[in-house]
Amino acid sequence: ASEGKDGASAAENTPPRVPQGKLGERSSVFYSAGQFFFEYLVVVSLKKMPGGHYEPKITYQFPKRENLLKGQKEEEERLLQAIPLFCFPDGSNWVPVTEFTSETFSFVLTNVDGSRKIGYCRRLLPSGRGVRLPEVFCIISCLGCFGLFSKILDEVEKRRQISMAVIYPFMQGLRESPFPAPGKTVTIKSFIPESGTELIELTRPVDAHLEHVEFQALLQRLSPHLILHIFASAMLERRLIFLAEELSVLSQCIHAVAALLYPFTWAHTYIPVVPECLLDTVCCPTPFMVGIQMRHLERVLEQPMEEALIVDLCEGKIIRAVGDEEEILPGKLQNEMLVSLNRHNNNNNVHTSEQVNTLVSEAFVHFFVRLVGHYGSHIKWGRSGAGSFQERAFCKAIASKSCRRLVKKFVKTNMFSLFIEEAEKSRIPQEGNG
Repeated sequence: ASEGKDGASAAENTPPRVPQGKLGERSSVFYSAGQFFFEYLVVVSLKKMPGGHYEPKITYQFPKRENLLKGQKEEEERLLQAIPLFCFPDGSNWVPVTEFTSETFSFVLTNVDGSRKIGYCRRLLPSGRGVRLPEVFCIISCLGCFGLFSKILDEVEKRRQISMAVIYPFMQGLRESPFPAPGKTVTIKSFIPESGTELIELTRPVDAHLEHVEFQALLQRLSPHLILHIFASAMLERRLIFLAEELSVLSQCIHAVAALLYPFTWAHTYIPVVPECLLDTVCCPTPFMVGIQMRHLERVLEQPMEEALIVDLCEGKIIRAVGDEEEILPGKLQNEMLVSLNRHNNNNNVHTSEQVNTLVSEAFVHFFVRLVGHYGSHIKWGRSGAGSFQERAFCKAIASKSCRRLVKKFVKTNMFSLFIEEAEKSRIPQEGNG
């Protein structure tokens, strides 16, 4: 059994497989307009156990699902078992407090069939007096759109201050609204006692592949130079561990690193925040991209790991590296990217986060176009319409030695293979030379 599928057994001896497969940037299920906004809204609270420690439990669930088929029921139970663990990944040592800064973060779970669900979380202190424990409002959705769900969580938090009963009609209205297409807006009517009916507008960004991304989070914490070292390591599918104390920092930065690979998608273990009870299972021999809270640094450093890059997001530095990160990317292309990343850094206060997203994404997409953009002319099409990629000819066609050296490694990665598999299937009929 593995994580995402079965929260409890993952910790025993199998590496967590929380997202295996694609990051969802190109997967159609993430971006079909018109489907439900979300599957569930749950509240996860900390319950004191007989031993004095706390365990996260779901205390509220909307909607309650009736009449599920046997398979659906099992899947729902697995999902509802895994959620609390990811809402409170930071272990069981909690102390009731009077003040707590609310935070927003997200996690990804993979189903048995490889489809993905995202949990958007807002951790906050319930209204009231005296000491109390934080709780997490978590919206489970198949749709990747962080900005939009942050806005929905703002509305949930606002209603929470009044009463739980006011959240229900808002979520019901949301559930009955179709998910908008990129660039479009959906308006939801919501009644709040004392203030009357409100209209809430939810707009999706035009560029669907950047909906789950905040590149500014990365640029604020790491120099462009280090971002390129991380990108190069991710391109070669090495092990990447990010450390920070705040869950929001970890989830934002890891989503951003994964998005730098667009139009390719990270195809291995991907856990923006690793729950404490799964720490020892993370350091498996396969590639992974994970976020771990800084307090577990010692445990991380004790793990035997080859080809791992450990990044400290608090100090903006690399704690452990393989040593060749500087040489992976071809010098000329690396310098071009540094220039464009530095340009965005210098104008940080001028650009909106959407502009930064577009500029950063363009720089990395341009890099891939320069490096492997000629792949299409090295797919040989058979009479039956099936394509076959000519790897040797493709690599030979690259004039620059340093580019060819990188591409020879890159073609062996999972993400390149998955990308080419798609390309071999999707022939556009007009092209000649059958």
